[in-house]
Amino acid sequence: LLELRNQKRAGENSVPDDHADALRPLHRPEPLSTGSGNLLRVIDRDVRVVFRLERPRMVLFEGFLSNAECEELITSSRRQMSSSQVIDIDTGGEKPSDERTSSGTALAREGTPTIARIERRIAALLNWPLQNGEAIQVLRYDIGQEYKPHYDFVDPALPGSSPFLQRGGQRVASFLMYLNTPNAGGSTSFPDLGLDVPAVKGNALFFAYDCAHPSSRTLHAGMPVSAGEKWIATKWLRENAHA
Repeated sequence: LLELRNQKRAGENSVPDDHADALRPLHRPEPLSTGSGNLLRVIDRDVRVVFRLERPRMVLFEGFLSNAECEELITSSRRQMSSSQVIDIDTGGEKPSDERTSSGTALAREGTPTIARIERRIAALLNWPLQNGEAIQVLRYDIGQEYKPHYDFVDPALPGSSPFLQRGGQRVASFLMYLNTPNAGGSTSFPDLGLDVPAVKGNALFFAYDCAHPSSRTLHAGMPVSAGEKWIATKWLRENAHA
């Protein structure tokens, strides 16, 4: 299931090593424990833990989404897609970037019964308030498209961080839901860990950051799709309620 790699790349938004705010410990979600087994009942669904890491805190869940939920998210998003952007570290807004070549759309929080059900399931699985999550973002990667190595948190020292952090504080975790299985490519790669997680329909990958700094070991990339397409739904979690 997992491919190990011995490679390391620099992230686009890496954080200065000497910035104290970046090293502030972050309070993070703690996924439910399976006890001695690997199965969890999460509200309405049985979910299996495939693997778990302690640092960074990371869990791969099998079967988090049903086939019907995956198809509904793809179908409802397909006509709303636009070119993906990244956070503008100078202004706090967004801008296009050659580092991220997918297309995407944001789904209003609890905008449909399916979205509401999925968001409640995430909140229960991670033991984290529903209001502390950003809107789910659905992303589509065509052949050759990728998201180069990056961090999901923001550097608090940069000018654009203030308006971002005012809307719920720092990001503390990412929850990636795979809506299909690409024909080839499209894994989620963690260069600092030598780890590749394949994109498998219905699975979900959780990882948290203990600080907003490269020492969190959460540098990651969406690897290029080499055949077919890749669809994922991403939920970023904040310290506080996200407006």
